[in-house]
Formats: sequence, C-alpha cells, structure tokens
Amino acid sequence: MPRIRRLHANDWELLKAIRMEMLTDTPMAYVESLEAARRQTESQWQVRAAAMSGDASITLVADTGEDGSKLCGLMRVVLKHPQSPEEPPQAMLISVYVAPKHRGLGLADELLREACNAAAQELGAGSIELGVHEENMRALAFYRRHGFEATGASRPYPQDTSKLELVMVRRLP
Repeated sequence: MPRIRRLHANDWELLKAIRMEMLTDTPMAYVESLEAARRQTESQWQVRAAAMSGDASITLVADTGEDGSKLCGLMRVVLKHPQSPEEPPQAMLISVYVAPKHRGLGLADELLREACNAAAQELGAGSIELGVHEENMRALAFYRRHGFEATGASRPYPQDTSKLELVMVRRLP
C-alpha cells in the first residue's frame, strides 16, 4: 500500500505530474483543463503547492516510492466558511484522484478516512461536503459507503452545465 502523507510546498514537481495525470485520465472531473495546467510556469506550480499545503487546506497524497518520487493519489480538504457565526465550520472535499492501477485496492478508502479525520481534528469542521457528477455512479456509491448523504441540492456541473453536480455531506465526529 502506498504511504499517505501531506503535500509539502517543495513537492511542486510531484503535484504538477499528478495533476497532469488527473487531467489526462478524467478531464471532466476537474474545473481546470489540461491545456491550462500545461501553461502554468514553474513558479506558478510552486505557489500552487505552497497554497495547497497552507493552514486552511490539507492536501493528502499517496506516495508509491521509498524516495517519495511518484504520487498515485490525492485528496484535498479546504475549509468552507460558515454562513453564520453559530454554525460549525464545514470542510469541502475537492481534487479527488487515485491512479488507475491503484483503484479498487483500498487506497481511496484510506485517503478518504485520513481526509475526514484531518477535517474534523485539524480544521475543526463539523461536516464535510463534496460535489459529484450525477452520472458518476461509482463515485456516488463510494461516498455513500463512507457515510455521505445526498443533501438534495445540486448545481450545474462546471464543465458541462447541461449536467448536474450533486451535493453530498457527511457529519464528522
């Protein structure tokens, strides 16, 4: 099993490589296009990696090598500000990816467990929300298996506004 760890600012080249892989494998799953990602400069990737490893964001990666030279999975949790001061903070799960040869082996389960724990313990979130394409039955089943429930809310899918992104949420301990 790959080692799960935090993304660090100096992992920018690894982030770039896995992001290109993500956008090639599942171009409709992410708001960014492969072409836009390819146009990013080294300094933009460095800034991006630093932001993704900042205080209000936790980016977990699955590392396949002893030397940490290849990533095969990524999940990011960001803090979503509450609508009112009385509400507990909510986290949002974004940028979910597991490389094809690592799918179905429990890596996504482990990444999601770690992401939920980090959201609760480190970000102080009372719940975690995500959006999933209405036709992605595999992802819907995966999230349901992990305690996420459809909220009934939806929004136009960013890459194809004729489709919907369903909002799911899970309460955190």
